[in-house]
Amino acid sequence: MAKIIFLEDEPTIQEVTTEYFKMAGHEVTVVRDGKEAIDAIDKATFEVAVLDIMVPKISGMEVLSYIRKNKPDMAVIMLSALDDEQTQVHAFNLFADDYIIKPFSPILLLKRIETILHRRVGKTQEKKETEELLIDEEAYQAFYKKQSLYLTVSEFLLLKTLASEPNRVFQREQLIQKIFQEDICVNDRIIDAHVKNLRKKLPRNYIKTVIGVGYQFDREAKE
Repeated sequence: MAKIIFLEDEPTIQEVTTEYFKMAGHEVTVVRDGKEAIDAIDKATFEVAVLDIMVPKISGMEVLSYIRKNKPDMAVIMLSALDDEQTQVHAFNLFADDYIIKPFSPILLLKRIETILHRRVGKTQEKKETEELLIDEEAYQAFYKKQSLYLTVSEFLLLKTLASEPNRVFQREQLIQKIFQEDICVNDRIIDAHVKNLRKKLPRNYIKTVIGVGYQFDREAKE
């Protein structure tokens, strides 16, 4: 379940979409103009904002800009009948997570929200694995106490895969599928070599060997 703020001034769209949100188990706060949206955002915490662009008083685009300055962790999906490239580019320049053109399917909107939340939860978990280790998926880099570990792409993908599910023990074959293209034949012992190299670069022994099975990320690793 997520807390959603829904900015929409068209009654039918507002009513139908809100009902879909509630049926999916989400908690929804409905606002009808941009000023009301900003007031609500200042008073409460929301995981997702769904914003129509063309609304009274303050536009949805201005609300998006306000969110990015004041609530940068909030996911934002823009709704609009405006399908021109310039408007969409402007929204993404303000770091909207998605842009949906009206008329739209409430079911697909829910799926997009689900995808965005899943992605954000994954990133949050990675950042919280330890206070020192940070995995930046977009930059393909890992940092320890803000210092780059200078990993190769394969080493980074190995670390990211293990850290994404710290309670899971990955078999070598599963790690190969995550790191290398499926159509390339790779000896499973290459994973052992990457683990060995990765351990040399990690200041803590984050990678635990599970004998006879594979490898696991150890969030409680000590120096």
